[in-house]
Amino acid sequence: MTSKPMNEQQNTPPPPPPAEITYTGQYSINPLAEVSFRRMCAQIPAVLGRIARLSWRIDRRAVQLLLGCQLVTGVSAAVLLTATARAMEPVLGAGSAGDRLRGALPALLVVTVAAAVSRTARAVASYAGRRITPRLTTEMDSALVEAVCRVEAAAYAEDGFSDRREAAEMGVMRTHVMVADAQQFVSAVIRMVTAGGVLSVLNPLMLPLLLLAVLPAGVGAVLSARVDYEIHYGNIADRNSRGMMRWWATESKYSDEVRANSMVDYLVYWYRALSDRCDRRTLAAAPRTLRIALLSAFAGGICLAATWGALAWLAVSGRIDLAVAATAVIAVQTMLAALTQVVTGGAAVFHTSLYLGDMQSFLDEAADRAPQRGPCRLAAPVDEIRLEEVVYQYPGKDKPAVDGVSLTLRRGQILAIVGANGSGKNTLTRLLTGIYLADKGTVSWNGTDLADADPASVWRLTGLVPQIFGQWPLRLRENVTLGQPHSYDDAPVWEAIDAVGLRDAVEDLPAGLDTLLARDLWGGTELSGGQWQRIACSRALYRRPELLILDEPTSQMDPRGEHQIFEQIKAIAADRITIVVTHRLENTKIADHIIVMEHGRITEQGRYDDLAHGGGTFAELLELSQDR
Repeated sequence: MTSKPMNEQQNTPPPPPPAEITYTGQYSINPLAEVSFRRMCAQIPAVLGRIARLSWRIDRRAVQLLLGCQLVTGVSAAVLLTATARAMEPVLGAGSAGDRLRGALPALLVVTVAAAVSRTARAVASYAGRRITPRLTTEMDSALVEAVCRVEAAAYAEDGFSDRREAAEMGVMRTHVMVADAQQFVSAVIRMVTAGGVLSVLNPLMLPLLLLAVLPAGVGAVLSARVDYEIHYGNIADRNSRGMMRWWATESKYSDEVRANSMVDYLVYWYRALSDRCDRRTLAAAPRTLRIALLSAFAGGICLAATWGALAWLAVSGRIDLAVAATAVIAVQTMLAALTQVVTGGAAVFHTSLYLGDMQSFLDEAADRAPQRGPCRLAAPVDEIRLEEVVYQYPGKDKPAVDGVSLTLRRGQILAIVGANGSGKNTLTRLLTGIYLADKGTVSWNGTDLADADPASVWRLTGLVPQIFGQWPLRLRENVTLGQPHSYDDAPVWEAIDAVGLRDAVEDLPAGLDTLLARDLWGGTELSGGQWQRIACSRALYRRPELLILDEPTSQMDPRGEHQIFEQIKAIAADRITIVVTHRLENTKIADHIIVMEHGRITEQGRYDDLAHGGGTFAELLELSQDR
């Protein structure tokens, strides 16, 4: 083992820290920065109403049961306090202990029954909440996944889209507790109102003192929730980056590269550095939360001491009976406990409102960004696809990725698209399929502008093998049929597998078509890179599309597999429009027409022999590919 010389070690710079992401524009503003305390508190009823509406949509009977239990709890609390006051009169009155106990017995039985009913109601309410919560979480989570999947693909290129999605996912996580928080808050409010009503009857002076005693705690809890959200908001970008890096660093598919290329030390350093940066923001806010807690506790303690002092003065001065004073003590304790829970629950509901706001704003944004095009529905056969002066520019970029492209494709034709990296090839295919809509110009299928066509009807006629394709953790059969209806007949599946030369490999798998293609899952099996690429090709062929696009479809295959794929492309070309994007220029020989793209424009086009001897970019790239 050799070590680096000392001077070389000293000249080695430290590893670069993670990039600091700074937002600009509307998404750089913390939504709480300009919100007043009064407005924050006013959000709580609206959030409770929203939680109730969401829950009502999930399980009406459970919501009715939940609300009924809250009412029963409130009535039980009122009965309990009233019966306690009646029991105190004989207990603290004259006579023997036995007589006093017999006199208090009916009221004590009522107290016992009321307490039992209250506990039963809370247990049933907990049951109702458990019926709502998992389905509500599933509903919100599914809505978020659907929104992201259905949004216009162009939204992914917008700055901050991924971070707003991460913030919305925090809202989904809060649904695990929001029903319970709302339930506890409402229950505490009912008990507080009940105890306050009893206390007001005993002596009206006690209620404002008690409210004053807990008001500082309420203010402190809401302000602390605001600080917590500010920390969360400040850490969104770093937490999003850390989550992505965690997946890439620990995913088994990339474990060979991580180990063989000595990436572990830097990845661990990077992950720790980003985590430390998040921790520093949290720790920097700790003194603020401490000041809020100490000030609210100090103010609350003074007001509470005043409340107990007032109660003692009323009792000693004879302004209230001893039995009433004893009942007041119980009412004060009950109301204090209820108020504490109101404060805690209110802060939790307010906290939830912040994250639900993020989630709802993202869902609203995603709904606005979902494809909203014309109602025209396309149907097979697709005889012609025409592009006329098409321009597309990615958000935030200075130059168009596709600039003034005109092209006509006809059924039965194979088109090859070649060009250097970044020349606009992939963007052009996204425009052809309607994944992106042109900023200028038109893309039409059979004379129908894709801006006026229902995108689902377009994509049902499309088969795409992207350069970076999905390796779905599903059974092999579902990896082939994904996105298309599948009958109980596996013959079409085997036909697609045979078309890519994968039958022998599939038959050798432990469960054939039922084999789970995910090594990280129990019982799963992993395929080689070339086998996965064949699966991606079989998935497109299974669809029997009107437009078939293959982007470097054989980059990971051996020569035998590559030859078979291109033979299959030629065999089925007559029934569709076929596009092949490739850097292997020899493969373009199968094409009826070739276009060469540079800087978003078509600079050459023609047949293979003409371009190969034309002295242009195609001929130059072909010569370089053969110069080995």
